Amino acid sequence: MQSAFANFIDGEWVAASRTVANINPSDLSDVIGHYAQGDGDQLARAIAAARRAAEAWGRTPIEQRYKALMAIGRELITRSAELGELLSREEGKPRAEGVGEVYRAGQFFEFYAAECHRQYGENAESVRPGIDVDVRREPVGVVAVISPWNFPMATASWKIAPALAYGNAVIWKPSNLTPASAWALAEIISRQNLPPGTFNLMMGSGAVIGSALVASPDIDAITLTGSRETGRVVAIACAPNLTKLQLEMGSKNALAVMDDADLDLAVAHAVNGAFFGSGQKCTASSRIIVDRKLHDAFVDRFVMAATALKVGHALDEGTQIGPVADATQLAAAEGYVALGKTAGAELSCGGARAEARTEGYYFSPTVFTGTSNDMKINREEMFVPIACVIKAEDYDHAVTIVNDTEFGLTAGIITQSLARASAFRRDVRTGCVMVNLPTAGTDYHVPFGGRKHSSHGPREQGRAAAEFYTAVKTSYINAGRAA
Repeated sequence: MQSAFANFIDGEWVAASRTVANINPSDLSDVIGHYAQGDGDQLARAIAAARRAAEAWGRTPIEQRYKALMAIGRELITRSAELGELLSREEGKPRAEGVGEVYRAGQFFEFYAAECHRQYGENAESVRPGIDVDVRREPVGVVAVISPWNFPMATASWKIAPALAYGNAVIWKPSNLTPASAWALAEIISRQNLPPGTFNLMMGSGAVIGSALVASPDIDAITLTGSRETGRVVAIACAPNLTKLQLEMGSKNALAVMDDADLDLAVAHAVNGAFFGSGQKCTASSRIIVDRKLHDAFVDRFVMAATALKVGHALDEGTQIGPVADATQLAAAEGYVALGKTAGAELSCGGARAEARTEGYYFSPTVFTGTSNDMKINREEMFVPIACVIKAEDYDHAVTIVNDTEFGLTAGIITQSLARASAFRRDVRTGCVMVNLPTAGTDYHVPFGGRKHSSHGPREQGRAAAEFYTAVKTSYINAGRAA
């Protein structure tokens, strides 16, 4: 097995003068490998290669694009057990979740492979006689993909796959926390019949690679999933070049549990949304808003369920909650516990590091009760396994609390009333709404994104992705008069 993993630039694997070690958060003694840290010269080469390749790939017959993307998708699905274990080893989510993520990444490529065959234009009658109008979409050019560590395969795939399907060249800068998954996906893509430079992997720091990417006038579009703070920095850096921008940023999702809710369902979905993935999901529900009539019974069951979750090594059988991603995340969890206590919230369970068979970044699922929506733990995106319960007087009060945030990605409701569920879908100001489901978990063939400070720019996923990865061209044709 390789010990040093290179970047992929202009159709070649290119070593770097510096590497970083990839450490397993479940076992700090386990070094997965050493991964290249690109520099400015490598990035300049990648950008130049992408600019050359963009025109060639944009003119490539759609059947060739289809075959390339379908091959990537099928290999990801076929190797999902193997690559899912690698993903879990470096990111910390339980093996089953890692396998499922790789499988989903394959589905993204298969979906957009099919979209290669569905790129239809439109014809229209002009308001002027004798003139035809043709409307079609064309590639935007060179797309920079900046992806996060919490879904290193899935999030990258739902950006890279449509970028390639619609004929763009790609420069991908993954997170330094999860380079193994990035390299594995890049290796699969590297074996497809793509013109050199069509796809480039640029591992490296955000300060070096990320900053130069977003400031470059030779990048036509940038898609980023990250924090709100990072999104703001990227938006400012892109402004001088008026670069097309798509941002998926922070969240503060809420699950509203109504007085008519099925208690078993409510607890199960609250636990899933708040703690699975160690709370490190942009769709995680860190605010649990419960009607006062059901509040006490729900809290008793919720705390019991959270306490019973098995925290352990990501690859161990039976592990439900793996470690958080790194020391920074662990410190953040401890910091938010201190903030909650200072604010007067009641720590009902957890709140400390957890023990496991190996040394890692383990933190116990934590529940705060007696919280109010003005506390920092209910205002800031924590991205750790901490859930805060807020008591609501009734449905209207619950909706007010749900909407009282700067973010607007997902919101959920647990209720047996169809009328109330329908009203909730209308009343909440979020991009995604879940009814009798966890706030975490979305499909790959429909739009995904939020409102307010959660998202900026066109939606991701499904056919909506065409809005970002293509540019509309309207042509007017005067065919002349018939003889």
